[in-house]
Parts: sequence; C-alpha cells; structure tokens
Amino acid sequence: MSYATQLTVPLLHAGYGETFLVLWILLSIGRILGGGRMEASSVFAMLASFWALMAFALSMGAVVGYLSTVLYLSPLLHDLAAYLLLASVTCLAAAEPDAGRHLRDCAWWIVAIANVGLAIQVGLGWGWISQSGVNPWYWDRFCGWSDNPNQLALYCAVFGPLALHLATTSDSRWGRLLGLCALILPFYVGRLTKSDTYLYTTIVTGLMFLGLRARTWLKTGDGNASLSRQIGLLFIIGLLPLGMAMSPYILTGFDSAEAFAKSLTKDKGGQATEDTVELRLYLWAEAVDKGLRSGSLGLGPGPHMERPPVGDQQFLPRPFEAHNTFLDLYSQGGFVAVLALVWIIISSAVSAWRAKFDALLALLGSIVIFSIPHLIIRHPIVWFVLIICLFAESSRTTAATRISSDRFYVGKRARFGVER
Repeated sequence: MSYATQLTVPLLHAGYGETFLVLWILLSIGRILGGGRMEASSVFAMLASFWALMAFALSMGAVVGYLSTVLYLSPLLHDLAAYLLLASVTCLAAAEPDAGRHLRDCAWWIVAIANVGLAIQVGLGWGWISQSGVNPWYWDRFCGWSDNPNQLALYCAVFGPLALHLATTSDSRWGRLLGLCALILPFYVGRLTKSDTYLYTTIVTGLMFLGLRARTWLKTGDGNASLSRQIGLLFIIGLLPLGMAMSPYILTGFDSAEAFAKSLTKDKGGQATEDTVELRLYLWAEAVDKGLRSGSLGLGPGPHMERPPVGDQQFLPRPFEAHNTFLDLYSQGGFVAVLALVWIIISSAVSAWRAKFDALLALLGSIVIFSIPHLIIRHPIVWFVLIICLFAESSRTTAATRISSDRFYVGKRARFGVER
C-alpha cells in the first residue's frame, strides 16, 4: 500500500503505507523495550553508518543552504520526515533476529498483496469496479491508486523481478509456479503506465538476468561435461561470429527496428518523449550547477531546482526536483551523500553476487536504472530491496549451514541406530 498516495487514512490525512510503517516501528520498539532480542549484525552496522553519513551530509547542506539561498520549509520537513522514517525502518529491520528469513517471508507477502492490489486497480481502470475519490487514469496513462504513472511503474519494476527471485530460489514446485505467475500482472500494469523508463528497465533487467543465469549455469557443472552444457558453451562462443555475420542484415533493418522501438514509448517517440528528454536535461544541468555552487556540500533536504521554462505547460511546482536520484542527492547533501549511496548500492550488489542470486542482482540493477530519470530514494520499497540484497550472502550461508547440520545429525542418528 506504500504506493497508494490517492488513498488517505481518515482523520490522519496520511497515506496507508506511511501509517503502517509508523505502526510497525512502534511495535518493533515496543518489542525491544519489552525485552525482545536484537542482533547487531554487520548489515545493521552498515546501515547505521550510512544514515549517520547521510545525517552529517544533509546537516552540512542545510547550513550552506540557509546561508546562501532561500529554503522552503514544507518540502524540507517532508524530506526530513521521509529520511527519518526510512532510517528507523531499515535499522530496526536489520536488527531483527534471523532477519534474512523474515525478509524473505515478507517478500512473499509483498508479492501476494501487490498482485491483489494491482488486480483491484486494473478493475478500477477498466470500469469493472468503482471507488470514490480515485482517478486511475492520468490522461491516457494508467496510475491506479498512485498519484502519477511513474510512481506505479517503479513498483511494477520492483514487483516483477522480486517475484522472479522468489521463483528461482524456491525449493518447492508450487513456490516456483506461484512466483512465475506473480510476474504477469506487474508487467501488464507496468506497460499500462506507458512509462518509457519502465520499458527500458524491463529490457535491460531481462538481459541482465539471462546473462547472469547463463554464468551460473556454466559454473555449476561440478566438472560434468554433459551434452547440453557443451552445446550451450558452443552457442555462447559462436555468438560473436554469428553477430558479425548478421550485421549487414541488422543494419538494413535498422529503420524498422527504430520505428518498432518508438512505437513502444509514450506518444510513439513523438513530442511527449522529446519534451520529457528536454525537461530532464535542463533539470540535470541545473542540479549540477546548484551542487557545484554549494562547494559540493549541498543545500539541505528538499528540492532546489527552479521551475523549468520547458515544462510550464505541465503546471510544475516550485521549487522542483532534478528527477535523478544521484543528482538530487548531490544538490541536497553534496558529494558525501552521493558517495554514501554508491557505497550502500555496491555493498548490496556484492552481497547478491556472492550469494549467486541472479534475479536479486537483476532487481538491484532495475532499481539503479530507474533511479537515473527519477528520484526514488524516498520510496520504502527501494530500501526493502537494498536490505534483502545486503542480507543475501548471510542468508545463503545460514541456509547452507543448516543443511549441513541437518545432514550431520541425520547421519549421526543413523550410525547410532546401527551401533545399537
């Protein structure tokens, strides 16, 4: 429900996602105060260090912004509340005992609830059901319960690879089947949003997953030279000469391929796509200029871009965001905040790589790609993915240790029975 920004809790005037997260924080703190156990894992130390760096960088940026420019109080307090909420959720989740297993169980619940929620939103969009106070369409783009289509597209870009990760790492046939079935609805809704970023992210993520899967398949042969493995290896080796031989035909059909790619984008690569590109380039240049003028210290939480002249027809607010996670963070907390974010992303990627979770690594790549034209650091689902990636290596090690222990005790009991 974190993406249900059109739905608010009565009397509180807050979204259901934020309300549930605050309730979970209070319950978690209550469990700890009541004598519940905490686990100071390496992931907890990493997240605590990250948020300490972020607090330092944003504080320095706020001082620079107060001395050099005009700060808008409402967006500043909004970002402060968002960062405080995310820091509390991530650190408390990392401090839970056996956090890796709990996160995986939570991932199954997220995928299940997401598919139910998306099914209801599709029903709203096509008029099968009605709900007061909700407009599921943003012109011709589907937004469901979300405030804008890009926000819903981000969650679809997360739900699909997350379901694929659960399917590829499940031990049961039913788990694999349910995980694969959970891919269908997020992909369909993602295409309804007509988000160009979702389209590119899905293509790159799919190619990344196939490449990682081929690597894993070739490295897990245990020295067995089976016929299928030899055929697959020969096919991979032959891709380069095959591509060179096919290049004349590919270049001949480049125009039709380009037309096909444009047909998948909103407005079929027309004026809407050109306006979006022009708007992004203007905002990115403005963000770099703001960051450099602050001495790479930032200007504090909140947006700092002026209203772009190329987007007046979109009724944009003032101030405006750069719509790039790294550049927005650079304008807020400077170089230190950007380095902290890069560090936590690389650490997540290394953990998923060592655990050999191909779909999880592709999911992380999906988030990174989506962060280039959008500001997504404040979305809780993004941090859930980062945490589950950070715990991937330890979860894999714990599972392997449990399997080894179970085999040891089973063998010991068998020998004991034989001796008796």
